[in-house]
Amino acid sequence: MIDLSVEVGGLRLSNPVMPASGTFADGLANTIDFNRLGAFVTKTITHEKRTGNPVPRVAEVHSGMLNAIGIPSKGSDYFIRESIPFYRKFSPPLVVSISAPSNDGFARLAAELSQVEGVAAIEANISCPNIEEDGKAFAMHARSTAAVVKALRASTSLPLWVKLTPNTGEIANVARAAQEEGADAIVAANTILGMAIDIDTRRPKLGNVMGGMSGPAIKPIVVRMVYQCHRAVSIPIIGCGGIATAEDAIEYMLAGAKAVQVGTATFIHPTAMIDVIDGLVQYCGRKGLSGLQGLVGAVEDTGFVPFEAMA
Repeated sequence: MIDLSVEVGGLRLSNPVMPASGTFADGLANTIDFNRLGAFVTKTITHEKRTGNPVPRVAEVHSGMLNAIGIPSKGSDYFIRESIPFYRKFSPPLVVSISAPSNDGFARLAAELSQVEGVAAIEANISCPNIEEDGKAFAMHARSTAAVVKALRASTSLPLWVKLTPNTGEIANVARAAQEEGADAIVAANTILGMAIDIDTRRPKLGNVMGGMSGPAIKPIVVRMVYQCHRAVSIPIIGCGGIATAEDAIEYMLAGAKAVQVGTATFIHPTAMIDVIDGLVQYCGRKGLSGLQGLVGAVEDTGFVPFEAMA
């Protein structure tokens, strides 16, 4: 028997595969068996209603896609009333991704959701702009990360996952700051800032000009970040970026991830998450493994990592 179950950030999951925030919706239940997933991770919600960014919001590029959705949201009241009852019908735990423009805003939204039956954990999307830091993402620096995670930790007793941005040169320090202020897990990482231009119209392909790059092209970058974070913290890491196959998931685990999130691949192949789960079982069978625990952080390297690469 192969046991794919894992303990991640205060939750027991039947397997380590879940959707990345923003790439998952109720309608996917018509295509895959939701009960096979390790967890649900919702699209990021905000307390207030938001319309999002101007169109076009998505542009296909080589080996991935750019998006500038802008976190459109019908607000937390709508989410609690309309969305959470839907997920209660299924067995995987519900992780709610949240965003806010300030430390207090994050804390208030986390506190509100903590009182709602069916919410198993909070994923704080601190890749969003912080009005208290001149619009820079919370997770750009260790100081701002520490402040928002401290506020979140004081506001909820639920497991707290913190989603980091790859658009920083301080990924290890940011991860440490999240751990020191009480995060139960980190998600590494979000999309990488990019841009594409239509050479005929000479206009940006996104209405917001710039957006987040996701898909296979970013995987080597984020695998490196997971590796750095694994060396820096002891809390679980959830790898996210360019995962489309079981082989991708295993690569992240060898770098130090205990679980993974699948995003862009689901847009191309709606069964991608199920395929990854089945592929993990097949891999364990081929390698004579009873489970995945021995893979986490098991990469065999030279032991030499330049100091500047770990900063």
